[in-house]
Amino acid sequence: MIGTRPDGGRLALFDLDWTLLDLGAAFVRWAGEFAERHRLPEGAVERLVELNAAAHPDRGRFFAEARRAFGVRESVAELTRGFHRRIPRLADPYPGVPEALTGLREAGWRVGIVTNGPAQRQLTKLRRTGLDRLVDGYAISGAEGVRKPEVELFAIAARRCGAELGAGGWMTGDNLTADIAGARAAGLRGIWIDHGTWPGHEHGADHVVGNVLDGIAILAATRH
Repeated sequence: MIGTRPDGGRLALFDLDWTLLDLGAAFVRWAGEFAERHRLPEGAVERLVELNAAAHPDRGRFFAEARRAFGVRESVAELTRGFHRRIPRLADPYPGVPEALTGLREAGWRVGIVTNGPAQRQLTKLRRTGLDRLVDGYAISGAEGVRKPEVELFAIAARRCGAELGAGGWMTGDNLTADIAGARAAGLRGIWIDHGTWPGHEHGADHVVGNVLDGIAILAATRH
């Protein structure tokens, strides 16, 4: 994690999973490894992707369905533990994310990450991808004992970036509750990444985009 700077700067906070990190691509890589290890038939990866989409985010349900579909002998609990150990090592940033975050910081923004999840799992993602070295600070719910949309997690991230929530700023993420409602409660403006998983839901975002790079482009063009 880069140390805070004394020069001030606008605050830009980001969610991690499905915002900066492409967990969809990570799942496909995991499914390929899983299919090879269990010697599953042709088409198994595509079937695993379908089962995951239907069960998400219920990992227990997914593995119960996968066991029935392919006759895998490991228990649901064993499979789930193995998945959570492996997936952080397969998750990479969406293309262009490291360069875009670097550009924001060079333009004077204070950049941070606010993520829900177990501390070690999220830390592994941050450190393996190098994102921890591209931001001014981060806050992980599993390490802090509070979760988005609670304001305190945003406040912790802001302070680690050398900023305060009272000065305003932005939050970009894909979850309407954790990221966008949380941002509004924290006094931040919000950019919602719409992956099509919240059909028909009302949102309070200031902007809606299809990917994080479009969101960063909005930040780069804004004056406040």
